[in-house]
Amino acid sequence: MFEEMPARHLFGFLALAIGISVIIMFELSASDRMIEVVFQLVLYVFVPVLYFSYYFHKQGISVSDVLFLRGLFRWLPLISGLVCLSFLFSAGMLWFQMYILLPVAPWLVDFFTEPIPLPGGTLYAVFTLAIITVIGPIAEEFIFRGVLMKRILVKTTMWSGVIISSLIFGMLHADIVGAFLFGVLASLLYLRTGNLLVPILFHAVNNSVASYLMFVPGARPDWLYILDSTEVYAKATAYAAMLICSAFFILLAIWGLSRGLEKKLSDEQFTKLLESYHETEKNELRGDL
Repeated sequence: MFEEMPARHLFGFLALAIGISVIIMFELSASDRMIEVVFQLVLYVFVPVLYFSYYFHKQGISVSDVLFLRGLFRWLPLISGLVCLSFLFSAGMLWFQMYILLPVAPWLVDFFTEPIPLPGGTLYAVFTLAIITVIGPIAEEFIFRGVLMKRILVKTTMWSGVIISSLIFGMLHADIVGAFLFGVLASLLYLRTGNLLVPILFHAVNNSVASYLMFVPGARPDWLYILDSTEVYAKATAYAAMLICSAFFILLAIWGLSRGLEKKLSDEQFTKLLESYHETEKNELRGDL
């Protein structure tokens, strides 16, 4: 399935399509907003749809083979808990970054504490929220947990696939450490369940809650966010405790999700090899007949 889809083709296609689109937009003197919209559509819609449609058709599989409702609901409590832990850890990491930056770059701390307004224009705001909460999570899980992790995993080890794909995922986000741990959790959820819908739901719920807290006035709880630079030191003890505790429970969740997983994957790969061997034998017998 995903392990048979070449990652280099996907990322090469993405780079080529984005490059051509940006050049065309500049030649047409398009506005910054139009360039951003085209960039998002190419990155999250056009290229992924074309790529996965081609390889799904080539392999004779459908979306229902990788996304299904069976057994999904029993994972909802864990997903909810992991979303809460991710928020607590991200808030703690943001405080830690501001704690380090405040003596040397106070202006950057002020920038971090400024509220982010909802993008202007109804259609653009709806488009932005759709990308953040639905389209982005689907595309990113297919790309990072589907193709990239699985390709690295089959060529190396389970942990190499999980860590390398999560590192790349983290480096493409502002909160590198938080996004890396998020990627590890999403990877383990997928490997544990075999259902890409589980990490997609985890990702979508996380981004939806983040969008609500970010864009809705008054939605951000005072205890969860640093509202101005004076609180960086004033709330240091509480934020340090929150960072340490959330990191501990995230690591505990990673341990729990990964326990026995390597053996499970090895058994599945062995089963696939046997099935492939038997299929080859059948084809050879048909040829002899």
